[in-house]
Amino acid sequence: MLKNLLEKIKMNINVYTESTPNPATMKFIVNKLLINGSADFATKESAEKSPFAKELYKFSFVNGVFFASNFVTVTKTEGSDWDDLLPILKEFVKGAVEAELAVQTEEQPEAGNFEGTDIEVKIQQILHDYVRPAVESDGGAITYKSFGEGVVTVELRGSCSGCPSSTVTLKAGIENLLKRMVPEVTEVVSEAL
Repeated sequence: MLKNLLEKIKMNINVYTESTPNPATMKFIVNKLLINGSADFATKESAEKSPFAKELYKFSFVNGVFFASNFVTVTKTEGSDWDDLLPILKEFVKGAVEAELAVQTEEQPEAGNFEGTDIEVKIQQILHDYVRPAVESDGGAITYKSFGEGVVTVELRGSCSGCPSSTVTLKAGIENLLKRMVPEVTEVVSEAL
């Protein structure tokens, strides 16, 4: 009987916003896990496999959608004003989460399965353990792409993509950390989206 009662009680979804270093993006945080890992839908066309992102793109002012753990980061079109958009998007996100709108229709491989040489695995582990949480707190994500001739190539997504401060984050933060922890690293560059 208690189990049936608990199933009937609907979790109250709370949504709050947090600005990001990128003035064109806003982070909408909910009190429920949305996705294990992250999913980036940088274009309307890429959102076809995400019912949640596809619905967000129906708003003419949405120019990018990114999901990670318990938040969705929305990038607005130029000329749109967050003061006008926030109430609309908060209500939409709350309704979408309550309706259990899927973030993606296909399961993605779990992050944390590192491959490559010992140095590549060490770089991926550092990015996962130290860099990922900080980048996610700003509404973005970082993905390891490759390592060769001392150069680590990563991809910045979500609010980090196109953010005015992403170059500083990349060079002063990530590059310095990797150089200190992995002497073979000489530079970190971001792959263009």
